[in-house]
Amino acid sequence: MAGLFATITAASSALNADSQAINVTSNNIANLNNPDYSRESVAFNDLGSVQTEDGPESMGVTTSLQQMRSTVLDQMVQQQASITSGVQAQQNVLQQGQASLGENITSASTSGSSSTTSTSGLSVALDNFFSAFQGLAANPTNSGGAETVVEQAGVLVDRFQEISSSLSQVQANADSQVSQGVTTANNLLTQIAGLNSQISALNGAGSGAAAALVDQREGALETLAGLIPISVQTNAQGEDQVSTTDTSGNPVALVTNASVPNSLSFSGGVISAGSPPVALGLSSGSLQGTLSATTGPIQTLQTGLDQLAQQMVTSVNATYNPTNAANGNLFLSSGTTAGTIALDPNFTPGTVQAGTGAAGDNSIAVAVGNLVNRSFSTASGDAIDGTITQFYAGTVSNLGEALDTVNTEVTDQTNVQTVVVNQRQSVSGVSVDEEMAHLMTYQTAYQASSEVFQVLNSLLQNLTNNMVSAG
Repeated sequence: MAGLFATITAASSALNADSQAINVTSNNIANLNNPDYSRESVAFNDLGSVQTEDGPESMGVTTSLQQMRSTVLDQMVQQQASITSGVQAQQNVLQQGQASLGENITSASTSGSSSTTSTSGLSVALDNFFSAFQGLAANPTNSGGAETVVEQAGVLVDRFQEISSSLSQVQANADSQVSQGVTTANNLLTQIAGLNSQISALNGAGSGAAAALVDQREGALETLAGLIPISVQTNAQGEDQVSTTDTSGNPVALVTNASVPNSLSFSGGVISAGSPPVALGLSSGSLQGTLSATTGPIQTLQTGLDQLAQQMVTSVNATYNPTNAANGNLFLSSGTTAGTIALDPNFTPGTVQAGTGAAGDNSIAVAVGNLVNRSFSTASGDAIDGTITQFYAGTVSNLGEALDTVNTEVTDQTNVQTVVVNQRQSVSGVSVDEEMAHLMTYQTAYQASSEVFQVLNSLLQNLTNNMVSAG
């Protein structure tokens, strides 16, 4: 009798174990498209047997939940996500910079003309400006030539101002993105700390109890890694300790157990942590990529355009108004940057000077037209080195080279990240074919255990009925 009851208990535990296995497999299939989900598996554990008067009796079977997660692969994915986000952020900002120029730039060297396909960029405006003076020199008494000179000078000024304004907007947008990114990062740190607290509490409830929270935390960590580079260590309670580094390479704690000791801040182009703020030495992540692009190639381009504008104003005014006559300049002498360059209000088609002598004199028009071939030198006090077109070509090709480089880096890094993610997927990912095979196995086992239970139940009923009849 005791043996029969023990067998029923064993069959009942088998039913429960198979039912749990079916639930876990169903959950795996349900999370097939969840990028943060890590596959779960069921381990069947024999509870052993005990010796009785009727011989050894099974104590049944139990199950434990195992999460198929590799800490090493998780950290590799975090690292690669940080690098990938960094180069993608650079690419995005540099593409905006190229769009601001209104022309497609290549990394061609400073050869005297920029490599563009646009008909409305600054390079075309410069060429048209000097061509207009060369046309005026060919026919100095033609009023149409004077009108063309003023028109092209206005177009040139507009191009300078438009590009400068657009680049400034790119930098302002980048700062706004970094500020928003810092806010997002702080929210993620708070979320991770909160999940640490919940995971620590649940780890005492049995293996696998906190699996869903661990998945959620890993997703938050990878999103955070896309913003800034992080280092993650897990303590005995299952809590992730998150840190980054300062500019000297020293660790800066961001999440300790269930708290955030050092929140992030952004001021003056510097990302810091804690109070008083400690500047962070970010080597990857979208925040670093955005800042490095704006303070690097974009600022270099803006500075180069300012130098070019200054050279245009000083050299053209000196050539067009050699006697420095009042109200005789072409450009306002006070506007010496790309954002402030402007035509002198007295420069109109009716006041355009082709020469200094009698009608037909073209000396001024010739001199201004020839400025395009003049080589300047900063050693001699000029604002630029080389000719105007050479300097502009070199300035924009620096941006083109930076963009070409980062485009290659994005392609290469995306491939690297894909390899790492696939490696983790082979361990943690859900395979429909595999899960369906498991589901069929567990369903078959459940049906078998159910049949055993029914047979035992029938035997018990027969035994009870016989005992009643005998009594």
